Amino acid sequence: MYRGERSIKPFVIGRKNWLFANTPRGASASATIYSIVETAKENGLNPFSYLQYLFERLPNLDIQDQNALDELLPWSATLPPACRVNNI
Repeated sequence: MYRGERSIKPFVIGRKNWLFANTPRGASASATIYSIVETAKENGLNPFSYLQYLFERLPNLDIQDQNALDELLPWSATLPPACRVNNI
C-alpha cells in the first residue's frame, strides 16, 4: 500500500461519520481540521500537541507580521520540541 493511500485510510473507513457534518460549512471545517492533523502527522508532529499549540498562538497572532503564520506551519523549524512525536 502506498503512503498516500495509508494516510487516507482512516478517513475512508470512517466516512459514514462525516455524514453528520450537516452543512457545507461543517463539512469544510471538518476537512480543514482533518488536513491539519494529517499534515502534522506527516511532518513528525503529535497532532494533539500541535493543535493545542496552534489554538494558544493563533488568537494572539500579529497578522501584520508576514512571517508569523510561517512559523506555525507543520514543517517550521521554530515549532517547540513538545509538538514533535519523538519529544513527548
